[in-house]
Amino acid sequence: MSIKEYFVSIFKGFHSLLKGMAVTGKELVTPKVTEQYPENRAELHIPERFRATLEFIYDDNGYHKCIACGSCERNCPNQTISITKRMVELPDGKKKQKLDKYIYDLGSCTFCGLCVQVCPTNAIRFSNDFEQAVFTREKLVKQLNYLPEKDDAPAPAPAAKPAAPKPATEKPAAPAADETKQEPQENKEQ
Repeated sequence: MSIKEYFVSIFKGFHSLLKGMAVTGKELVTPKVTEQYPENRAELHIPERFRATLEFIYDDNGYHKCIACGSCERNCPNQTISITKRMVELPDGKKKQKLDKYIYDLGSCTFCGLCVQVCPTNAIRFSNDFEQAVFTREKLVKQLNYLPEKDDAPAPAPAAKPAAPKPATEKPAAPAADETKQEPQENKEQ
């Protein structure tokens, strides 16, 4: 190593030291912001796109849109989703796949969002409820379809027997004179 290279390396080291000290000095004079959590829960702003825990989307009637296709289970890199499905027979005789259990392990989820992206019916989403601290790992395993499963459509009523045809000799009864007079009066009142 020559004397020139020696002094160049000392100059470069001194330059990098000054650069680092400038960043440190800048942070030294920057005002500090301290969140007073949990006292400030009321005014705490959590961004909408924050991914905290997976949840089903239920409508007002308590139905979810999951069709138990399993695409979220297949695309999960950590196998945090486990779907149990069953076959049910519809009133018209066709068979349909129904969701039995949707198990989600929050402890091994990487919050990548692949399950939400590939869902064909948009049945799941990430909530931004970040308070998920528990004392045991077993409490991190959740069943997402916690509401009882409702039938898609009510069972068809038994077919009523057709009424016996009326004899052709009977004439329809003519309306009474009092009934025809009362109808216009009702219309006037309305």
